Amino acid sequence: MPQQTPSGKNQNISINRKVRYNYQILETYEAGLVLTGTEIKSIRSGNANLSDSYAHANNGELWLRNLHISRYTAAAESNHTPTRTRKLLLHRSEILYITRQINAKGLTVVPLRLYLRNGLAKIELGLARGKKRHDKRQLIIERDRRREADRAIKNRRV
Repeated sequence: MPQQTPSGKNQNISINRKVRYNYQILETYEAGLVLTGTEIKSIRSGNANLSDSYAHANNGELWLRNLHISRYTAAAESNHTPTRTRKLLLHRSEILYITRQINAKGLTVVPLRLYLRNGLAKIELGLARGKKRHDKRQLIIERDRRREADRAIKNRRV
């Protein structure tokens, strides 16, 4: 079931947890999605998956690929294709900046989370740089050290 924030306005549908392990997020953006009726109904019931999805620029527009939105079970023949390419809605200046960053610096745009805000589907995008294998190993080592330190503090006797 989708999670709701304390304010009651944003409702998380899907969070891409692996992306923060595989990429270094430099900037984040909020974008709208162009969806069909059965897609938004399926999203509202919590049937979306962000893994393996990414955004790319084409003719001055940003498009989201491989976002899997399951078919809406109550729809008959007029259902949608689960992994179709969907248009992202951003300001023109943001699209131009992101496109320049993708082309010049070799960065990529990955979705971080999909959520509902006031009934509208929004996606949080991250402008990211891929991490190398040694960076990931260092992250694991640091996480283990923090766990051990927290455990030692917790078990410390006064």
